[in-house]
Amino acid sequence: MPSLGSAATFAALGIRNYRIYFFGAMISNVGTWMQRVAQDWLVLELSHGSGFAVGVTTALQFLPMLLITPYGGVIADRFDKRTILRLTQTWMALTAGVLGLLTVLGVAQVWEVFLLAFVFGMGTAFDNPARQAFVSEVVGRDRLPNAIGLNSASFNAARLIGPAAAGLVIAAFGSGWAILANAISYLSFIVAIFLIDPRRLQRIDRPPRAKRQIREGLAYIRGRGDIMLVLGTVFFIGTFGLNFQMTSALMAQQTFHKGPGQYGILGTIMAVGSLAGALIGARRKTAPRIRFVIGMAMIFATIEIIVGLMPTFWSYAAILPFMGLASLLTLNSANMSVQMGVDPQLRGRVMAIYMMLMQGGTPLGSTLLGWVGQAFGARWTLIGGGGLALLGVLVSAAVLSRRGGVQVRPELTLHPPHLSLRTRVR
Repeated sequence: MPSLGSAATFAALGIRNYRIYFFGAMISNVGTWMQRVAQDWLVLELSHGSGFAVGVTTALQFLPMLLITPYGGVIADRFDKRTILRLTQTWMALTAGVLGLLTVLGVAQVWEVFLLAFVFGMGTAFDNPARQAFVSEVVGRDRLPNAIGLNSASFNAARLIGPAAAGLVIAAFGSGWAILANAISYLSFIVAIFLIDPRRLQRIDRPPRAKRQIREGLAYIRGRGDIMLVLGTVFFIGTFGLNFQMTSALMAQQTFHKGPGQYGILGTIMAVGSLAGALIGARRKTAPRIRFVIGMAMIFATIEIIVGLMPTFWSYAAILPFMGLASLLTLNSANMSVQMGVDPQLRGRVMAIYMMLMQGGTPLGSTLLGWVGQAFGARWTLIGGGGLALLGVLVSAAVLSRRGGVQVRPELTLHPPHLSLRTRVR
């Protein structure tokens, strides 16, 4: 008989539609992680070890998140999310297929990887807002925190398999076959969307077509100081702290002089902590407090700096699970706090802006850190990234709390010794 704790952790899986969504996404996520590893390794091979080229690839893949994601949010609020997801998943599968074929045929060039990374990112810019908003229709508000945590668990369970599998495939057959595996894996999620029963979805009224719908979403956010503070936090964490694929590739190849197999293992090791963080988040029944979001962001940035200082491959690997745990607790709590507190009719637009800020800063962060890695060494991608993320979170807490009507202040208690952040919305 399952314990009450385990029942609470997996509560959303009691819903048939969510079970279909969950397992379809998990299979697809394995492919996603395989391509992330393979694409970065491919660029390193084609560019003769250029960290800057890896940074540019990441930047181009996430640039559409900055440019067009708000429009993706409007579309997610106005149209059937299942149709949007079928189209975006097909788009990304075809893009991955083209890159995989070019690589297998031995004709791929760096500029082609750049172009296809940007095209792939265009699909992601429309996919993410629809996917984020669709989960609430599948499970309803009561089980939304649990579903958000389980989605992260699915993504990071796949991360246990994907990078290691990619490393083995790359070593045995080459990067192209790992990328083609991702193209095929999209079929699982596309089939899952078709199998979901639309009669059991908890739909919300769609806003009518109108002008200035993006402005309406921005105005709503400006009036919510708590959401503004969370968005400021995830912007700096996403821009400077979440460049794991690039930083691990550089550390594995240039600092520790390892091959693709060991590089893939690093992703799997980090996923152990990330999966633990996702499962902890899945046990939540209510939205976390803002002070928890900010506190975890600061802890994550500090751990990232420490990771960059590790002297050996295995000491580096040993700290990665703690960084994975802190990153997932930060991102899950931020996501929950926004999704649980937003007007349902504006959820698509607000989550689009959330994703735009979390991932849209990557073109800046990855390009800057890629240059830093090439100029000063791979370690400084982690030390500098963690330092900038920590500084950004502190500035966000100081500036946005004043402007948004949220008080954030440290509190030290001695019985027992404990340092925390207190928040209050005025």
